[in-house]
Formats: sequence, C-alpha cells, structure tokens
Amino acid sequence: MLRILSLKFGRVYRCGKFLFIVALFVILLMNTHNLFASFQRNELTDRRFIGLNKCPACFGTSWCRKFMNGQVTFEMWGRLRFLDFFNVKNVYFAQYGEPREGTRRVVLKRLGSNQELAEIDQKICKRATGRPRCDLIQGMYKTEFARLNGDVRLLTPEVVEGWSDLVHCPSQRLLDRVVRRYAETKDSGSFLLKNLKDTERMQLLMTLAFNPEPLVLQSFPSDEGWPFAKYLGACGRMVAVNYVGEELWSFYNAPWEKRVDLAKQLMDIAEQLTNNDFDFALYLLDVSFDNFAVGPRDGKVIVVDAENIIVADKRLIKQNKPENYDVWYESRYEECDKEACLSFSKDILCSRVTVDHNYYAVCQNLLSRFATWRGTTGGLLHDPPADVIKDGRLTALLDECTRPQKQYGRFQAAKELREFLTQLTQPSNTNRELLFGCRYQSCQHWLQSCPGLIKEVCT
Repeated sequence: MLRILSLKFGRVYRCGKFLFIVALFVILLMNTHNLFASFQRNELTDRRFIGLNKCPACFGTSWCRKFMNGQVTFEMWGRLRFLDFFNVKNVYFAQYGEPREGTRRVVLKRLGSNQELAEIDQKICKRATGRPRCDLIQGMYKTEFARLNGDVRLLTPEVVEGWSDLVHCPSQRLLDRVVRRYAETKDSGSFLLKNLKDTERMQLLMTLAFNPEPLVLQSFPSDEGWPFAKYLGACGRMVAVNYVGEELWSFYNAPWEKRVDLAKQLMDIAEQLTNNDFDFALYLLDVSFDNFAVGPRDGKVIVVDAENIIVADKRLIKQNKPENYDVWYESRYEECDKEACLSFSKDILCSRVTVDHNYYAVCQNLLSRFATWRGTTGGLLHDPPADVIKDGRLTALLDECTRPQKQYGRFQAAKELREFLTQLTQPSNTNRELLFGCRYQSCQHWLQSCPGLIKEVCT
C-alpha cells in the first residue's frame, strides 16, 4: 500500500514539475519582446521606474546623477521584469561603476512591497484631500510632512513619536543625531531642521514614517563600527546600500568552526547594540537568518535589514526615571507556531535601562535548538561535535539564554555563552603545535600538514 502511494506521489510530483517548466517556457515565449528589450535598456535611468517622478514623496535624490548617468545597472536576473512577481520585497542586486574605481556590487531597495508603496500614496492623498487618489506632489505640501517648514528650528519628539519603530520613544538627542547625519542633503552636519530645504525635510519625514531603515544606517554608520550595511544614497524611491555578502542562511550547514565563529559574532552584535558608549540601546524586533549577511572576505556578520529597530536613549530613561526603570527586564519565552517570532513590549523596551531582549532574540531565533527557519530546526549551532555534546555546557547555555530557569539567568548565560564561543573558536593545544610547526615549512607543506581550522589559518 505504501509503495503504491509513494509511486502515485512520485508521478504527481514529476507531472507538477513538468507543468511548471512548460508554464515557465510559455511565459518566456509570451514575453520574448520584453525580454530582449529588458537587456537592451537600463531601466534605472527611467524616472518613473525608480520613482523620481514622485519626489518629494520619496527617499532622496543624492544618487540621482549616478542613476541618470547609467552608472548603476541591474545584474542579469534583475533586468527581467516578469521575475518581479517573485521579488515581493523589491530588493535588487546591481553593479555600480566609477571611472577610476571600477565596478562593485550594490543592493537596491524600494523599502517596501508594491502594495505598501501604493498604500503610502493613498495615505498621503487621504490626508491631503480626503480621497485615495490625487496629485501626489501637490498632496505632499498639504500633509504633516510639509507643516514642519523653515520656521521650525528642531525636530522634536512630540511631533514624530510613534511614527515608526525608530521613533517609538525618541529623545531629542536621537532626533538631533538623525538630522545631523541625514545624508540626503548637501549641507549635512547640522542638527537644525531649518537648515534643510523644504523638499529635503519632507523626504526625511516621509522616510521616518514609512521605513526608517536608511536613517538607521545613516545615524549608526558602519564606518564607526556599527554592524549595519553602509548607506550609499537614494534616487526617488530606490535606495542603494553596500553589498555585504551572502545571507546568514547560506551558512546553516557550513563547517562547525565557521558556524561557531558566526554565532560568536551574532552574540557580539547583541551585546554591542545593547550596551555601548553612546548609551543608545538598539533593539532588534525582526531577527531571522535572512536579516543578516556574511562578508565574503572578512567573514564579518552584518545586519542587512534595519527597518524594525527600536532605539531607546538610556540617558533619558535615567533622567526621567519611569516606574521600575532600574529593574532588570527579562524577555519572556513564548512558544509560537510561526517561524522567527519574538515576544516583547515596545513600551517596556523604552522604559528600562537593563534589558536582555537582543540576547533573547539571537539565541531563540538563530542559535538554539528552538530556532526554526524554512522548515528546519536546531539553529545555527545544530549538530555539534561529540566532545562538545559530551561537555554539555553549550546546550545548557543556549537553553538558559532562550528559556531561562533562573532569575536574570539570561544575562549571565549570554555572558558565559560569548566566552565559551570564544574558547571554541580558538585552536586546541594540538592544533597550536601544528600551526607553530607549519610556520617554518614550505607553503606546499602547510596545505598538506595543517588540517581543519589550522589549514584555514595557514592559507
């Protein structure tokens, strides 16, 4: 009986696969003209395609000259418009070229799906005219984005509080930082809102309300050591950021030593975003394997989706002293039937000085046996070597970091987990002796005699 069922399912699968290939072939035939046209023209020079015609209801114009000059071009698959049906997030890979520097890979983002972009247009029109459709450019001048005109000196918390996760609980210090580092103006460096042009102010405020990711990347830049992708510029509704590397998910089945190194970096990111010299706590609300990437050369882990991040000003919390502000807050583990889900209270994240949310998010959704993603379980640190299993510390620390059994247990577990992962990334005594011996022999002998992790070091 089972054999008959398996044979039937096998036939159905093969039939479905065949029909899919036929359907794809038919689509290609129907779009032959558009297919060749897509390869012949650079759509990134089209004002309507990149949304430049909708400015100031856009994200900026600092890179428009590069787009219009043809310096930014889609990579092969990005040129096929019928594939946009599968590209729900509107994220594209492209090549950016400079005469003296050559070309490099960049990532282009519309910062939302087509539906989300259409909804922001409707909201602007409804606020301006009461109807879902209008002249978008004229409508922008009748919204709250235009009311902060040149007479307004500062961008203040009471104006933008709650517009997005970035400003769920903004301090004046945070908003001054956002304005001062705003990259879509030639006169950046001043925290005075009145120094921006009217169109620049509206673009800043729309970005803050719709998707603040560009402002997070600008306010906490990678050049200063923050673990985010580098912001490059924008033109219309297309934002360009530096290409980091393959997503973290690509390393799910990487060698154990590599996964341990990545896990250590993820815990370091959680620590840096929680405790830093600037007293800004950046809490990651959307943590999944797709939201991190790994550099191909340095192997560095970077956050590549910074839309859902709350920034709490610890100095302001200490100054205002809300109820229980100095009581350590422990995030609650809750079982969920969805992938990469987290339990948190935004208001509590904004009102406590000491919070374990980032440790909880990384441990639960990325590292521990409770992590689920794309139908898999076990997390990044799945299937450890026998000696690590026998030792037992890694499993115990991951469990305590995810589902703490002791009061404030996650704080201590996160600290010890970082230390233990650091130990695991260090070569063993035997390997150190091998490495010491390798240094005094030929390169060819290095590759023959240095096994495993030491071989990577030798090369």
